[in-house]
Amino acid sequence: MDQARSTISKIFNGEPHSYTRFNLTQNMEGDHSQVEMKLSSDMDEEAGGNGVGDHLNHNSNRKTYVTEKLGRTPKNLCFVAAATFLIFIIGFLIGYLVERKKDVAPSAAASQLPFDKTVDHETGAAPLMDWDDVKKLLAQKLDVANFDSVFSDFVTVVDHRAGSPGDERLGNKVLEKFKTYGMNTWTDEHFVKVQDPPASGFNKLVFKNGKEEHLDGFLSYSATGTVKGAVAYSYYGQEKDLKLLQEKNINLTGKVLLVRAGRISFAEKVANAAKVNASAVLIYPSDDTIGDTTQLFGHVHMGSGDPYTPGFPSFNHTQFPPVQSSGLPTILAQTITTGMAENILKQLGGQMMSGEWGFNKVGDDNDTITLEVNNVLTEKKINNVFGVIKGFVDADRYVVIGAQRDAWGPGFAASTVGTSVLVELARSISDMVKNDGFKPRRSIVFASWSAGEYGSIGATEWLEGYLSSLSMKAFSYINLDGVVTGQNSFKVAASPLMYTLIENTLREVKSQNNDVSLSSQFAKGNWESNVLEPLKMDNAAYPFLTFSGIPSLSFGFTSDSSEYQYFGTMLDNREKLNSVTSNQVSQLAKISAQFAGHIVLRLVHDHLLRFDLTKYNKMIRSMVAQINGKVKTVQRMQPQLLLKDLTVQWLISASGSFSYASGSLATDIQNSNLDDTEMCRIINDRLITVERNFLSPYVSPKENPFRHILLGSGPHTLEALIRHLEALSISSPDANADQFRNQFALVTWTIQACANSLAGDIWSLDHEI
Repeated sequence: MDQARSTISKIFNGEPHSYTRFNLTQNMEGDHSQVEMKLSSDMDEEAGGNGVGDHLNHNSNRKTYVTEKLGRTPKNLCFVAAATFLIFIIGFLIGYLVERKKDVAPSAAASQLPFDKTVDHETGAAPLMDWDDVKKLLAQKLDVANFDSVFSDFVTVVDHRAGSPGDERLGNKVLEKFKTYGMNTWTDEHFVKVQDPPASGFNKLVFKNGKEEHLDGFLSYSATGTVKGAVAYSYYGQEKDLKLLQEKNINLTGKVLLVRAGRISFAEKVANAAKVNASAVLIYPSDDTIGDTTQLFGHVHMGSGDPYTPGFPSFNHTQFPPVQSSGLPTILAQTITTGMAENILKQLGGQMMSGEWGFNKVGDDNDTITLEVNNVLTEKKINNVFGVIKGFVDADRYVVIGAQRDAWGPGFAASTVGTSVLVELARSISDMVKNDGFKPRRSIVFASWSAGEYGSIGATEWLEGYLSSLSMKAFSYINLDGVVTGQNSFKVAASPLMYTLIENTLREVKSQNNDVSLSSQFAKGNWESNVLEPLKMDNAAYPFLTFSGIPSLSFGFTSDSSEYQYFGTMLDNREKLNSVTSNQVSQLAKISAQFAGHIVLRLVHDHLLRFDLTKYNKMIRSMVAQINGKVKTVQRMQPQLLLKDLTVQWLISASGSFSYASGSLATDIQNSNLDDTEMCRIINDRLITVERNFLSPYVSPKENPFRHILLGSGPHTLEALIRHLEALSISSPDANADQFRNQFALVTWTIQACANSLAGDIWSLDHEI
């Protein structure tokens, strides 16, 4: 016992000459190690040791002595017991502290996240809040009074034409609101070329020998110069209107066409006029109630974005050679007032038109007019403003929701309402994430565009600048421009991938009468025929869909039949919009926010994107059937065109491949495990690529920017293929059999390539073609 006490005393009191040495020798003949541990003290040295040097000179007797000492001496047993006791005490203390921390953490988290007791940053699948709870939260956040307040805040900036100080101030207001909501924000700067009216002087008009009219309205991107020609009244300037005049043996070459605004865009009217070799186009308001002196403003670029950097972003540091969009007009275009148009119409001679054209004469060669357009090309700096709510699982996948903020004049319906809906949705969803525990799986990008009035320049330049980044990351775009222009009808234009999502949303969102849904009020019977309409080229969602291949949607409350007559005028103010909505603008804006919010939240809430391939499958089958029938007609009626050896089987087979691939994906979705995050991401990526793969890779974005073969514009589309067959059937001089064969082959392979991509793995492809 005395020896044990002495040993323990030396261990804890730390004698200067005592040490502990471990010697580990690897046994190369087996998997075990021989461990030798030596405990030494002054007693050892007195027994015959001469310090450290003697311990390094091992012999067999010494090893035997050490082993015996290690296993049998009381002092070593006491040391082991003491060490074990210390380790136990330390482990007990660590465990106690860890358990106490775990007990405290949940109560703190519970006070912050009522719907979710987990940590803020997810590494796997974000916990789902029930969809009904999400809908209720959004409804609670959106309030009519808030819209009244935001309207009042934004209308204080009266002049906010693109690139103006007012546009910049309004952009800064949106930016500050995004920051207030706790969003990550940034801006995107572009230097774009736009055409404005002359700073000094006027655009001018003289009819016959009358007085010279000075024109305040203008059409950006018109050709400039002076022309003189006979007037030809051409109704709305649609292709069918001009064709009717030609059927009446009216030669339109060199004529100045007088057309009404509406039905198609200003750019399409001018493009149609150029096709029949007219020299100029005059456009006047089609609504008599707008007043005799109201000026019209717009643009006539047959495309979107900066027409002087087609297919490229207008960044200041990028130098491009002189280049122009193929959509720029080659003839003059100008707006005039209703009073000026009526003065011209009542003096026209020539043939009398009737029916829907009204009782108006077309004009003859004596009804000459001289038009002078002096617009000037200027460069402007514009800024797009962004804010993002980041997702908790797939943060690099995002839906974009945007609205233009610039306008020719007050622009209340054109920009203020949409910008207000954008800001209120940003506030509401941010609050849901911060305070109510909502965790979107994917991100939401809020965008405020500039230069929308010049042809969606801000949005298109952003697409052009970041096209490679957006192609697999931005999976949908929701457009908020013009969401309230009436109250008696509700219209939606969208990618067919989104039709099922739209139908379900119409059933969920309540109308002004809270007892019924939007579907019950506006979509009775066949909802597609009552609600859906084609997506037009002058819609900001159009380049997202047809240029970038991003599934897109645009919607709004409208009047029953007529378009909103105050677009593009200085009368687009709050009073005018209230007059056509029975003072229900704020209520309709709230419902619009709910509709857009439901679409956005559904796309970021669910494990799998709610995209439905059924509509595209039906659309392709229908158009292929039309092409097949028309090919047979040409082969029968025009055998000299050498189309007898042309088979439609390849196109039919490509259509079948797409149908098979879409069915296979539907089966994969049906059998998918929603808890498998990686599998959900793979399926969603297959869905995202569908729209992009409908973009023809065989045409230049400079010459044909809207490359979508089903919804785009140009000779690469299935619609163009059908028209070409119709021209071949009547031996039109514009038809070309060899060109048709080329178009036919490229369209066929584009559909097959889309089917291949949709199928997923390379071994899942249909190799029949």
